[in-house]
Amino acid sequence: MKAVRLLVSAFLCILAFSVDAQQTQKTLRPITIADYFLIHEVHGPQIDAEGRWIAYTVSSPNKGEDKRESRIWMVSASGGDAIPLTAEGSSSSHPRWSPDGKWLAFLSSRNEGKTQVWLLNRLGGEAQKLTDTPQGVEDFAWSLDSTRLALILRDPSEEELEAAKNKDKGSDAPDSDKGKKSKTQKPWVIDRLQFKADEVGYLDRRRKHVYVFEVTTKVLRQVTAGDYDDDQPAWSPDGKLIAFTSNRSKPDPDATYNKDIWTVSADNSDKGAHATQITTNPGEDSTPAWSPDGKWIAYSTQLDPKLFWYSTVHIAVSPAAGGEAKVLTLPLDRMATDPHFTPDGKSVYFIADDDGTQVLGLVNLADGKIIRPVSERFFLSSYSISKSGEIAAQIATATRPDEIYLSKNGKLDRITHTNDPLFSQLKLSDPDYVKFKSKDGTVVAGYLYKPLDYVAGRKYPTILRPHGGPVWAYYAEFAQFAQLFAANGYAVLYPNPRGSTGYGQDYCKAIWADWGNKDYQDDMAMVDYAIEQRIADPDKLGVGGWSYGGISTDFIIAQTNRFKAAISGAGAAEFTSLYGHDQYQRDYFTELGYPWEHKALWDKVASFYRVKNIMTPALFMGGSTDWNVPIVGGEQMYQALKALGRDTALVVYPGEYHEFSTPTHIADRLARYLAWYNHYVKGDTASALLPQDTSKSY
Repeated sequence: MKAVRLLVSAFLCILAFSVDAQQTQKTLRPITIADYFLIHEVHGPQIDAEGRWIAYTVSSPNKGEDKRESRIWMVSASGGDAIPLTAEGSSSSHPRWSPDGKWLAFLSSRNEGKTQVWLLNRLGGEAQKLTDTPQGVEDFAWSLDSTRLALILRDPSEEELEAAKNKDKGSDAPDSDKGKKSKTQKPWVIDRLQFKADEVGYLDRRRKHVYVFEVTTKVLRQVTAGDYDDDQPAWSPDGKLIAFTSNRSKPDPDATYNKDIWTVSADNSDKGAHATQITTNPGEDSTPAWSPDGKWIAYSTQLDPKLFWYSTVHIAVSPAAGGEAKVLTLPLDRMATDPHFTPDGKSVYFIADDDGTQVLGLVNLADGKIIRPVSERFFLSSYSISKSGEIAAQIATATRPDEIYLSKNGKLDRITHTNDPLFSQLKLSDPDYVKFKSKDGTVVAGYLYKPLDYVAGRKYPTILRPHGGPVWAYYAEFAQFAQLFAANGYAVLYPNPRGSTGYGQDYCKAIWADWGNKDYQDDMAMVDYAIEQRIADPDKLGVGGWSYGGISTDFIIAQTNRFKAAISGAGAAEFTSLYGHDQYQRDYFTELGYPWEHKALWDKVASFYRVKNIMTPALFMGGSTDWNVPIVGGEQMYQALKALGRDTALVVYPGEYHEFSTPTHIADRLARYLAWYNHYVKGDTASALLPQDTSKSY
């Protein structure tokens, strides 16, 4: 791994950054690319039934292996030092307390094996592997009596079954195969409408199903089956039923957005032949949660499948035996997800996406009143509840990455301090949440990061960063890209244009089949606002984003030449070439219709056909195995601009999906961001591109 270390070192030398993790200097310093390797990501708090201990995961880059790994930690609900429960070098995730408090189960793929459930005794000792299935375990849930697990397993492949068979015989491979070269990979045979997904690749007919696993006897029994995927298992309080989510639409689930909540007997022996459908909404129903008395199931629901992403997600409840559903959050007009009943069963908690934040909401079942018991300008992304009502929550702020907080008796306290050693050294930009008017008078909001050397009245080079989605938003959470740009003298604009969540369904659906119009106007309005506030230098503007942010970047530079530089990451500009190549066949049809029937509309949203207008130096990036927004979108734009003689470049990262996972690739991407903007926006004489192989220079 010497090359990895040299590569990371080279990035830092090129950018004249240095960092010493052990420094104790009193003056705060700007954040650097090297700090990426020092930030620990805290996820998924799980509080035990008695409200005494909280388990969670911490992930961080492993520089030696050039990948991320995660460990499970535990902290007392009263605070204090956190305790590592799993060792370095064996990535673990998804911790779940047994309801009786005796065990902590988690997922891990140790010794390069399949992901299995492992078990830790609360009294101490080493973790023990609990399950041993041919395929990996994708999810699990405890029964309330702590004797069984509901597992989610995908149908095993022939190779997995053969490997398990050989393992049982005490051999990794048949004698006839020993010493031979690996066999040629078999062709993919495709017969599904939805045949591709990012991070998976080509899809076959192997489906995910619910299994019941007896903890003591280790007996495994499949309880659902069929040509559809079953997911998100949740046990009834009496342990007789398992609720789950599944799209069983006829004639083809791949053609619809429908998902329903179903239940199946935990003792079922016919693999789901008698599963009971609980919800009938034609949109997506998901994340089932039982009431304490077992009479109701709460879940998230999308009421308008024609709007798919653009449709507001609500919280609803249905009788556990089936019957009329009651939608609880219609008056809120905000995305509402992840429901959990209060211990007394009288109310339902949920996460609300609201005005550039995510907070914890609570709806009373009797009168429908909605309050926000855990609410500030922050980003709450997950939570769990003890039997006595304490809430453990994962919360980030604009100047701190995620940490674990405890809400008890109306008081919210931070109980982990995972990144304090690093962040006590850093000077950060605390963004302003600003509102301004777009071209047509619509009020738009966004986060404005000032550069660290900000002086009122002085104009600064400024980067506009459209967000991904398009149905998503920027929140009051730690934004590493924005902080890095601010540390290097840029003002940074994070707008939430129309299409963003958190401002109501009408605001969200305003760009339906009209990409690059109203959202373009809103993005430009934030640039104009920053100029009017004498923060942004109109002669030193850059733009760039990822995913729909990359698509937006292509739209922007095809409509205006006011930007000195652009970086389009995982973007696209001509969508007929992506139809059938990416994972969005259903979305294209729903929003735009078939390209051969609605060519004018497809051409309207294709900025590729305005490529002659682009004079902005543009860098295109993406992962070689991204099936979300394939690299072909960036390749097309690069090829067109190159043919026109424009300043452009293309960087393709091997083996990366839509979301990058390799630390050195992420470091390289950050370094290239700064090099490109510094050259074209600031006018620095250093090259806009880093050397092809930086390791050879050092």
